[in-house]
Amino acid sequence: MGFLDALLGGKRKLKTPAPDRLFAMTTAVVTLETGLGLKHRPVAGIVFQPLATADFKQIVSDTEELLRGSAKDTGTVVDSADDEFGFRWIVLRDDEMDDLAVAVNVVSSQLEAGGYGDRLLAAVFAFEEEGRPIYFIYNFQRGAYYPFVPSPGEKQRNNEREFQLKAQIDRDLPIEPELERWFPLWEIPL
Repeated sequence: MGFLDALLGGKRKLKTPAPDRLFAMTTAVVTLETGLGLKHRPVAGIVFQPLATADFKQIVSDTEELLRGSAKDTGTVVDSADDEFGFRWIVLRDDEMDDLAVAVNVVSSQLEAGGYGDRLLAAVFAFEEEGRPIYFIYNFQRGAYYPFVPSPGEKQRNNEREFQLKAQIDRDLPIEPELERWFPLWEIPL
């Protein structure tokens, strides 16, 4: 901390995870599909807590327009939805994992550049195993992934399969080491 920072009460920058950790999914998908037999669903989403300010709404609108503009080259389809908890989902559909990761990164980068990085909750990449959904959730604040495997029944999850996936993929993805931070996301619109 410099003299002027101490005198004027300068801002301390919070340490944030390296942004390239999100892109680990683009290479991990090979292990997930060929090594583990999971099938990549051609959809991903990013969820954040919206604000009612004009500035925030403009950033989100500009970002969606940017994504739709680049869709001419990538073929990515962009939708948005609000969930029952008041969070906004931007849902991206594309056959290519690289395009999905880039689109998620565009949204997160735009929100962070606008000063709203703290509003980001997670990115979700969808897979399936024998017709059942499996999600890999990227926590922006922690810069790490964790598996989420819903089970049949009301808000049930398959912890055993989640732990198996962690052990099988932890060399390819930065996995959240603190299990209590493996928060389930129910009603994922993917």
